[in-house]
Amino acid sequence: MQILILNGPNLNLLGQREPGIYGTRSFDDYLPELQEAFPNLTIEYFQSNHEGELIDKLHEIGFTYHGAVLNAGGYTHTSVALADAIAAINTPVVEVHLSNLHAREEFRQKSLIGKNCVGSIAGFKLDSYKLALYYFDGLRPKRVGFRV
Repeated sequence: MQILILNGPNLNLLGQREPGIYGTRSFDDYLPELQEAFPNLTIEYFQSNHEGELIDKLHEIGFTYHGAVLNAGGYTHTSVALADAIAAINTPVVEVHLSNLHAREEFRQKSLIGKNCVGSIAGFKLDSYKLALYYFDGLRPKRVGFRV
């Protein structure tokens, strides 16, 4: 299964940017761990600070990939165009966020893209991506009472 992890603006600064909110690891350091944990998935990664590039990437993979994991960063709360791009493609998209949006500023508590995604995961720092990949892989964590 081909899965794209797509990160939006400022996520290239993970590990450096506000570590109390976003953690201390870069995504580039975390990606090999995800690839090892999900050997049944071919995981690709793309990051851009530009809205149009994120939309172009969704269009590129939107009819051939099995899934996408999207952290749209600040565009989550502002981009009707990104929401429309998700609605326009066949590839299912899982929205992820490192922080708990509901515990943040009021303007961050509304997602314009979430309604067009198959689900949303927030608040588990980098492990939010892992939880999204469980959905695509069909794996279940081995902890009793934990479902994905």
